[in-house]
Formats: sequence, C-alpha cells, structure tokens
Amino acid sequence: MLTGARILVTGVTGQVAGPLARSLAADNEVFGAARFRKGRGREALVAAGITPVHLDLEAADFDDLPDGIDYVCNFAVAKTNDFRRDLAANGEALGLLMRRYRDATAFLHCSSTAVYEPKGHEPITEDDPLGDNHRPFGFMPTYSISKIAAEVVAGFASRAYGLPTTIARLSVPYGEVGGGWPAFHLELMLAGHAIPVHEDGPSIYNPLHEDDIIEQVPRLLAIAGVPPTVVNWAGNDAVSIEEWTAELERLTGVVPRLAPTRATIESVRVDTTRLHELVGPARVEWREGLRRLAEARHPRLFMD
Repeated sequence: MLTGARILVTGVTGQVAGPLARSLAADNEVFGAARFRKGRGREALVAAGITPVHLDLEAADFDDLPDGIDYVCNFAVAKTNDFRRDLAANGEALGLLMRRYRDATAFLHCSSTAVYEPKGHEPITEDDPLGDNHRPFGFMPTYSISKIAAEVVAGFASRAYGLPTTIARLSVPYGEVGGGWPAFHLELMLAGHAIPVHEDGPSIYNPLHEDDIIEQVPRLLAIAGVPPTVVNWAGNDAVSIEEWTAELERLTGVVPRLAPTRATIESVRVDTTRLHELVGPARVEWREGLRRLAEARHPRLFMD
C-alpha cells in the first residue's frame, strides 16, 4: 500500500492510468497529467480527488508539473505513427521527465510486451531478444520501436541521475472501467464485425485485469533499482484471442466471427517467473475478469 505520498501519474486520461490514479487518490495526493485537449476529463479527475496538471510530451512542456513528488508512474504514450514525433515524445521527453524528478523515491515506466521479437507460441522472458512486432503487420508502426527507445532512455536516466526505476512491460490490460482489447472484441462481436487473429494460431497473450494492475503498482515501485528493474507485467494465464472470444460467447450468447490473417500481430506470450518472484501473482482469474467486464459494460445481455 502507498499512503501519504505525493504521486504523479502521467497519461491519466488513458485506459490504464485512469483507474490507477483514482485508486491511489484514496490515500495519497495524486496529480494526474495529460494534455487535456479542450479541458476534457478535468472535472472527472477533480471529482475523484485528483489534481489535473497539463503535460505535453511532444512539446516537452512540463511547466504545470508540481514539485516535491515522491513517486512517478509514467503511462503516457504517443501513437501518432510519425517516427520523429513518437520517438521525441516517448523517448526524449521521458528522459527530460526523469531529469525533472531525479530526486523522486522511485519511477515506474510502463513499457509493453510489444518490445519483443516474436517467438511463436513460446513464453518470452525479459532477457529474450527485442524486436519490432508491430510494423511488419501495419499495426501502429512506430509503437514497438519507440517503446524500445524509451526503455533505453529510462535506463540512461536511471543511471545518470541515480533514480530507482522499474520498467514494467505490460501485456494486455483489461477491466470493467478501462475496457481494453477483450472489450473491443466484444463490441466487434455485438456489431457483427470480424475479429482478426493471426494465421499462426492460436493468438496467445497474458491478459491482466485492472484490479491486479492497481494492486501491483506499489510493489513495482518498491522493486525499483539503478539500473532499472525490468519485469514482464502480465496475468498468470496464457490465453488466446480464440479462447477469450469463445468465453465471451459463452457468457453473452453472441457468436464471434474470427478472421485469420497475416496482417495482424502474432502471439506475445510472456514468462511471468520474475514477476511472481518480485511482485507476486495476479489474483483475478481471466474468466472471472471477462464476466465482470461483460456484465459491467453490457448488463442488458445478462438480464433474464
């Protein structure tokens, strides 16, 4: 548990950082950073006890950020598909942000399992080769490379400033509030649209429920080191898109239409041994998590 701390959460209007910031605000002073275009999202944060602050990574605009921060949780990410812009926002600006908070107790940088070279259906460890598992399929072409670049910058800044850092490579986040990939697939099912899966099936990932994300963040901060501690941040179970859409069908009666293709990302199944040793296992079983997600987002499907 984190209590009585001053915490900066970047990317606070996003799927993962929003629920986390709201949870942390119950026992801490939380500042939620984002661009807040046209002021969107500010009122909801204030109502949740979070202080909204403006942050533009692409412009390296940190003028509104507060001093005296104990912990930084960086979930901000640029996905413009322009390499120059995304490398500057995700890489260079991260280094500047870490310099700004070089005296913090710990810094959590949320990376992605998208940094790994594809390995078929085998579990990927933190020491396996990195690579571009997005651009070959035309899906967010700058994402993998800019995430790898950000990890390099985080490593440099941690060592240069003596800032204890954790790099957490997040798998597939999902939940009742944030939604996530399974929620998107449910929407496709309801609309009768096809769901792409890789031809080399099944398409396996390690979905992690937002309750586990919230619970594990304090421990991820506690294991921060110089150089950074790198860990796969993922659920206990290796679950395929084929499996979770079948479970959604069982829960809702809506039949998925899967479309095998090579124009989508391959399996990214990760090894969670290090995570379980340093942080502990997830608590929300994936079927239970999907049931909660479906009931929360489409309760009419469960009415008698």
